[in-house]
Amino acid sequence: MLFAGDNQVAQNDLMEKLVALCKRRGFIFQSSEIYGGINGFWDYGPLGVELKRNLKEAWWQDVVLRRDDIMGLDCSIIMNPKVWEASGHVASFTDPLVDCKKCKARFRADKVFSVRAKDGDNVLLAVGAEADDAEGAKAAATATANSKTRRRIDEKGDQLVWEIFRVDKTPDGAQTICPLCGVELTDARKFNMMFKTFVGAMEDSTSVAYLRPETAQGIFANYKNVLDSSRVKVPFGIAQIGKSFRNEINPRNYTFRSREFEQMELEFFCHPSEADKWYEYWRDMRYNWYIGLGLKSSKLHLRNHEKDELAHYARACADVEYEFPFGTSELEGIANRADYDLTQHQKFSGKDMTYFNDETKERFLPFVIEPSGGVDRGVLAFLCEAYT
Repeated sequence: MLFAGDNQVAQNDLMEKLVALCKRRGFIFQSSEIYGGINGFWDYGPLGVELKRNLKEAWWQDVVLRRDDIMGLDCSIIMNPKVWEASGHVASFTDPLVDCKKCKARFRADKVFSVRAKDGDNVLLAVGAEADDAEGAKAAATATANSKTRRRIDEKGDQLVWEIFRVDKTPDGAQTICPLCGVELTDARKFNMMFKTFVGAMEDSTSVAYLRPETAQGIFANYKNVLDSSRVKVPFGIAQIGKSFRNEINPRNYTFRSREFEQMELEFFCHPSEADKWYEYWRDMRYNWYIGLGLKSSKLHLRNHEKDELAHYARACADVEYEFPFGTSELEGIANRADYDLTQHQKFSGKDMTYFNDETKERFLPFVIEPSGGVDRGVLAFLCEAYT
């Protein structure tokens, strides 16, 4: 008899085999493993570093070197903290955080679900599950339940009522449950994910700086420098590959969600009237790029975001997704960011970010189309695709 969650167990087993293979063959190692490791950080071995370098080189060749409308950039990891005030990261780059009252485990509240199976007033199953969506939580919950409860659930079939809710959106009166020990979780609180550091000899509020959580803002901060020094005309793009850092509450799924990672980002500046056209161009181009490199299976998807998913500044967004053993997740996002970023940096810096068209005599703030891909996620997808 197959129970809900059996497929999840099989997928977890597949992921364990892949992780073991990557270590055994010299693709990926746990960072500082001889000292017990450190969660959310990974080292690439002799084969892994070559695979990762090949992916970055393919991106740079196709996005930058084979085009005459895109230039490269390499920005510093630590920038003036006002950059992150302008971008909104200081105020709002947060995740909801919850802790278990017993085992003290810490989770992202938007990734933990309380799952209850009910037959009338009788609760047959009540567990917490960490997953990216409600269906994943349901599968994870049934996989962790004991066999007697699972048989009762299976026998009830369609008569059973499932209650699934994210712990940061808990209904009144409902209890949120720790995925590890089943004890109640604390209320959610905000947690800023930027790594904080200090520049200079003094460790006080005047010397606070941050490790960048994304490479995009370095491009926006240098937009005028590139524009003035290269005499390029809109539409044009600025590309960058580099390390970013996010203090994830609960890194998971191997190298997919880690605290140190590498991004391949392009900011493409265009006239506002042409933004929709360029968005569709880059969305389709980036999806087909992965197919051209070998992700040709049915596991690769292009998903357009619904309106309620969009960031407040985005006019449109799509994700190139891949079906990993742990679930379908984003490889790369393509967004129409409108003029939000240049507007913010113009406001906070006091510098003119407008573009002047000599031919039409028009001055405007360009709209930005942003394809942003994860190098580590791409490497993991190719490893999963090739694994047998």
